[in-house]
Amino acid sequence: MSDSHTLRLSLQNMSCASCVGRVERGLSGLPGVSDVHVNLASETAKAQIDAQGRISNIVEKLEEIGYPARNQSTRLNVASMSCASCVGRVDKALAAVPGVLDVNVNLASETATVTYLEGSFAVADLLKAAGDAGYPATLPPEDTSARKDEEARTLARRTALAATLALPVFLLEMGAHLIPGMHGLIGDTIGHRASWLIQFVLTTVVLLWPGRSFYTRGFPALFKGAPDMNSLVAVGTSAAYLYSLVALFAPALLPEGSRAVYFEAAAVIVVLILLGRWLEARAKGRTGAAIQKLLGLQAKTARVLVDGEPEDVAIERIAAGDILLVRPGERIAVDGEVTEGSARVDESMITGEPVPVAKSLGDPVTGGTVNGSGAFQFRATRVGADTTLAQIIRMVEEAQGAKLPIQGLVDRITLWFVPAVMALALLTVMIWLLVGPSPALSFALVAGVSVLIIACPCAMGLATPTSIMVGTGRAAEMGVLFRKGDALQQLSTVDVIALDKTGTVTEGRPELTDLVLTEGFDRAEVLALVAAVEARSEHPIAEAILRAAEAEGVARHDARNFASVTGHGVRAEVSGHDVLVGADRLMAREGLDIGALIDEERRLAERGRTALYAAIDGRVAAVIAVADPVKPSSAAAIRALHDLGLKVAMITGDKRETAEAIARETGIDHVIAGVLPDGKVAALDDLRGTGQHIAFVGDGINDAPALAHADVGMAIGTGTDVAIESADVVLMSGDLRGVVNALEVSRRTMRNIRQNLFWAFGYNVALIPVAAGLLYPVSGLLLSPVLAAGAMALSSVFVLTNALRLRRVRPAMDEAAKAAIDPRMSPVPAE
Repeated sequence: MSDSHTLRLSLQNMSCASCVGRVERGLSGLPGVSDVHVNLASETAKAQIDAQGRISNIVEKLEEIGYPARNQSTRLNVASMSCASCVGRVDKALAAVPGVLDVNVNLASETATVTYLEGSFAVADLLKAAGDAGYPATLPPEDTSARKDEEARTLARRTALAATLALPVFLLEMGAHLIPGMHGLIGDTIGHRASWLIQFVLTTVVLLWPGRSFYTRGFPALFKGAPDMNSLVAVGTSAAYLYSLVALFAPALLPEGSRAVYFEAAAVIVVLILLGRWLEARAKGRTGAAIQKLLGLQAKTARVLVDGEPEDVAIERIAAGDILLVRPGERIAVDGEVTEGSARVDESMITGEPVPVAKSLGDPVTGGTVNGSGAFQFRATRVGADTTLAQIIRMVEEAQGAKLPIQGLVDRITLWFVPAVMALALLTVMIWLLVGPSPALSFALVAGVSVLIIACPCAMGLATPTSIMVGTGRAAEMGVLFRKGDALQQLSTVDVIALDKTGTVTEGRPELTDLVLTEGFDRAEVLALVAAVEARSEHPIAEAILRAAEAEGVARHDARNFASVTGHGVRAEVSGHDVLVGADRLMAREGLDIGALIDEERRLAERGRTALYAAIDGRVAAVIAVADPVKPSSAAAIRALHDLGLKVAMITGDKRETAEAIARETGIDHVIAGVLPDGKVAALDDLRGTGQHIAFVGDGINDAPALAHADVGMAIGTGTDVAIESADVVLMSGDLRGVVNALEVSRRTMRNIRQNLFWAFGYNVALIPVAAGLLYPVSGLLLSPVLAAGAMALSSVFVLTNALRLRRVRPAMDEAAKAAIDPRMSPVPAE
């Protein structure tokens, strides 16, 4: 049997776009490993493996190519261990979790220390493995942002140290060139050789201490034939440093006019690139802010009834079937069903409505929502990774790690970018040495180092993933979940939005709208008799009639001898009366004259109503009209879609008159009516015509094939699990305004990606030739390596800062998407 599953890893040494290509190429070549995706912004890799045994091969390969997987150790408190055999069972259960590298179980302290591949599984998987083995375990709260925060702090310390050491070097060397009298002052006091020695000592410390990572990563990558961003910095600064060493300690080896030191270039380059890395780390941390907000919705503990007494229990220990208590103002811990009491719960994250939802016996509640007033008890139905909130977090994480089609071209270019830059730097040096003015060696060094330093594969590698991370995170805050990352790009190219009718455009809950009587019949009596018959039916129209009868408080009767006439209607005896309810064909079959009401029935149909006839004791008594009301937001959303330049179509199984009436009311352009569930796919093909891109929006089980067949399938979040699983995008707000917001996020994100790519490629295309000295023959301008380092650092920061602008995207339709994630809001159950 296949053990295929998805493995996720967090990687070290990911510094530029070429790293992405090397990791993907290295892992894709391993047997049993497929569908490899690497994300530079989150520094993660995802791959499909056919067996758990492949993990060790993947870890070894990552070590070999210089991008080792990050390991993490966690300590579990394990209960119910009583002897040495328990230790073995816990060890075996934890070691079986894919991604676990080492397990150390201590019986005396009742703990287990687990070393595992960071990002390879959720912490709940460890707890479940121990619990399934009969040894309940708890885990200390995990702060997923702690590592990135610590990385940023470490880079800040290294940058500050490097800047402190480099400042005197810069002042001693550049001050002598820029400040009048400074050159003479240095010569008259400490002397120029002493100045060079001071610069040598300070620069050596900068390179070997705060800047050492460039060399410990860059040179090994270079020697393996896979140079990266660190290699460019290492070679460039080393060239400047070694040239300066020769000028200082063996000047006779250099032509007299070329005896100069460039210690300040090496030192300041390290400072500026460390500064860029620090700003980049801070920005990367902010790209995942949406996930952190979602995680903030998770309760840490809950009050569980244990032997009839309430007890505070960590959320990891809650099991399906437990009874939980919720007091006013508390966050609901897991998904469940109310068993006692009533309350009003804030679910505004999904519905976009600030009014709390009333909950009473039998109603579902969702983990992460907040109880406003009233206390109640509920039975846990979904816990851990199965809760709605956990599923939403997983959807967002997967979308953020996706690779869009547009990234393919970037990957192909960046794979060869660094080797090409190194070759160009070498060519630059050779040209300057051959045809450059005196001192040619100095000019060649400056130009060659500038080319190496100014090239920025980081900006190219970050251009797409950072925008995806921020865009999909912001979409989640607005109530739009991109289940599949490539839908983000595909949605921006859509030409036609095709809508299912029931539950999408309409409420999906028919209501009685008209009851037109013939002469001699009383409304209350007719409604009471019809309701008695329909009480035995399971048709949605029957529910509408029963709700109307209950609302009007008519008398209740029992029906006998109930019979359903397939495709026609129903019949029963009620309080001595023979009652028929059904379509016109049922009346015709029974030989009853509907002439008095036929015009009324036609008028109702033209208004989008579904009309039925009721006959009592052989006489037609009334025509009954039932309609599925259009959602209040549908017309406004369809107008907004038109404003975006899109055509809107509706596909429905209803008859054309009803569909046309709804289309007129909402402004839908094209109607395809009378379509059976399995005909929706063919209807989409008809709409596609000649190359049109189609997005389909639906909510039911019968919409699943169409959702999967469309270019982009969008499921209403209040719909069925089957529909949501078939969709590319989930609209948590439950109405069409979410479609408008999804399109807004998609278009803004793709525009942002194009801006980033234009900058990243344009920067390199424009400035690498300048660094090589292209402008020198006409202007005498030769770019300093220090300025090159500053430009390179700023290029990555620009891309990240531009991507972070997506956090300010506002919902295109505010009422729909007050789905901003804050501690008071919650997701909708995907039911």
